[in-house]
Amino acid sequence: MLIVEETIAGTEAAQIPKQRGESLLETAVRYAEERHWDVFPGTWLEAVDGAQHCSCGDAACPAPGSHPARPDWATQATGSATVARRMWQKQPTASILLPTGRTFDAISVPETAGFLALARMERMELTLGPVTLTPDRRMEFFVLPGASVKVPDLVRKLGWSLASLDLTVLGEGAYVAAPPTRFGSRGAVQWACRPTPANRWLPDAEELISPLAYACGRDR
Repeated sequence: MLIVEETIAGTEAAQIPKQRGESLLETAVRYAEERHWDVFPGTWLEAVDGAQHCSCGDAACPAPGSHPARPDWATQATGSATVARRMWQKQPTASILLPTGRTFDAISVPETAGFLALARMERMELTLGPVTLTPDRRMEFFVLPGASVKVPDLVRKLGWSLASLDLTVLGEGAYVAAPPTRFGSRGAVQWACRPTPANRWLPDAEELISPLAYACGRDR
């Protein structure tokens, strides 16, 4: 766990978002306003008999407080800061979810492979986009849209079978939970690499897939 803390603390400070002391509403508005990401409110956590439960009402919810609250969430997502503010004013504790396949796709890998890949990318002097670290021990690397189409072939060219690697691509029709969204009692989503002016232009999946595939292969 020491590695996690050091890596997150060592990343460049970002204007987006000022998570400490900032409300979910303010953070969601900043994502839309400053990063031009589409956002939409998901479920939230409710205290019941001293325990945190998902607002969806499912006692066995696998992602409490961090999944879409309605089936038409894709049409609800907005890049308007004004609309985002209005949505979170209705439910200030709703999770912040970002649809993929629009301004970015996300390559998801296990946490251990993600940190190994980050170290290799630093040595290779690759420019990274934002990277999240989730409470279920996954890292999600933001890349240009279209990765879901490219990655299977890119992985095959590297000599791997995508099915043999714990590597998935979140594209159109999927979403990621954004910091500081909480996964029930498991903790909050964090930035492993924060959004900064320097990484506003995202890398293509082709630039990152080699170290990511290699790290996932080592992590099997």
